[in-house]
Amino acid sequence: MLTAKNNVATLRAEVLTKVAQSFLQNNFADIEGLPTVIAADDKKPLRGSVAKDRQVLKEQIVSVLGFTPENEDLTRSLADFTQEALKRKSAPTATVSVLPSACAACKKTCFTVTDMCRGCVARPCEVNCPKKTITVEDKAFIHQENCIKCGMCANVCPYGAINKAPVPCEDACPVGAISKDENGFEHIDYNKCVSCGKCLVSCPFGAIVYNSQMIDVLNQIKTSGKKVVAMLAPAIVGQFGNDIGKVITALKQIGFAEVVEVAEGADVTTMKEAAEFIERMEQGEPFMTTSCCSAWFKSTETLVPELAHYVSSTKTPMYYIAEIVKNKMPDCITVFVGPCLAKRIEAERDPNVDYVLVFEEISAILAGSGINVAACEAASFEHVSSAQGRIYPVTGGVAGAVAHIVGDKMECKREAIDGLNKEAFRKLKMYAAKKSAGEYNLIEVMCCEGGCVGGPGCVVTPKKSAIMVENYVKASPDLKDMQGNK
Repeated sequence: MLTAKNNVATLRAEVLTKVAQSFLQNNFADIEGLPTVIAADDKKPLRGSVAKDRQVLKEQIVSVLGFTPENEDLTRSLADFTQEALKRKSAPTATVSVLPSACAACKKTCFTVTDMCRGCVARPCEVNCPKKTITVEDKAFIHQENCIKCGMCANVCPYGAINKAPVPCEDACPVGAISKDENGFEHIDYNKCVSCGKCLVSCPFGAIVYNSQMIDVLNQIKTSGKKVVAMLAPAIVGQFGNDIGKVITALKQIGFAEVVEVAEGADVTTMKEAAEFIERMEQGEPFMTTSCCSAWFKSTETLVPELAHYVSSTKTPMYYIAEIVKNKMPDCITVFVGPCLAKRIEAERDPNVDYVLVFEEISAILAGSGINVAACEAASFEHVSSAQGRIYPVTGGVAGAVAHIVGDKMECKREAIDGLNKEAFRKLKMYAAKKSAGEYNLIEVMCCEGGCVGGPGCVVTPKKSAIMVENYVKASPDLKDMQGNK
């Protein structure tokens, strides 16, 4: 996976900001010229030519406007796309897609021998190769036609002289949903894809995009005449400075009528999931997994159905906060704001969630609006959520919250799957096959390493965000005390 600081991430942020700015300042009057503004004549091309840069930028802008570029006639003008986007009355179907002109058709994953090879006598690469596809003369040589890409040679080389050259997007995908078509370009299998976004943040060419709902939300704020409510996932702490109260004010300056904390919904999830855990264990179930991660839940439908039985049936914090908001304001428009692209898939199944934005889209809206969060006055949430609800975005937080409420009513032995990958799936499949998780009976599964703070829509590093969340939690009330006061 790429480091957070890279040209692709910077360019994606610039495109989002320019599109938001274009809508907010002149209702897209300048949209046609944005590729030329971003890829100016005096800038060094990133893709070999200015013309290529601008073509890719046009496709990226089309995705920001809510379309899936690979399904569109890209000879159309950007103005045509904006007119169609502004006519939409509901969120476009969420997709993660490959830009036709940006994919570099990377070579297939392979292992290669570097000049560090000494042609040693031990030759562990040759001896341990299961297909006997390595020969050694002056240096080792891998016969690629027979190589099965197991990586054993790289693991045993004493000099670290054998390198893996991966296809970054394929290597990052935990469910094998992305692969090459007949022309060598990447293609996403939507029957497998769980919208985790790992391919998006791994592609060094910026060839993978998500179709944004940003313009839809801004247009609803501007034209619907309805209250638009922002529902903030607890991972937002630290994304826009140290004071969540200032973020509340900034979002209201954008035009959100109300700003609520998804941690309030997490408190409901914690209580219900704790009760479900106790019930399942009393019935003799071997283990239960948490249900909050949308990508994990989708995985049990598409990749590991044998694990579906063990997933908690309790709804997610997003579900419960949206239900609370809609009960109070039935005619409002709800917008989940978080780090997760997979929440858009969950929202399509939830009639109470109208739109989903990720933090980088909010960052773009703030920049496009000229709003300085640090200069805002601090506000507060109407409802105060618990420490247990606010710790959800950090690995171990969900299971820890549930175990806290379970207390001494049932022995709770926790395990955290910190990031979905091939090894994690192997472990979980083994649990399902054996109908036992060994010593564990409550398994938290998070698709992103570090938890939700490591989501693809974040604008700060997971480590920094986790520290800020934990500090926020320390100043929050205990859910047991809050329940006792009811």
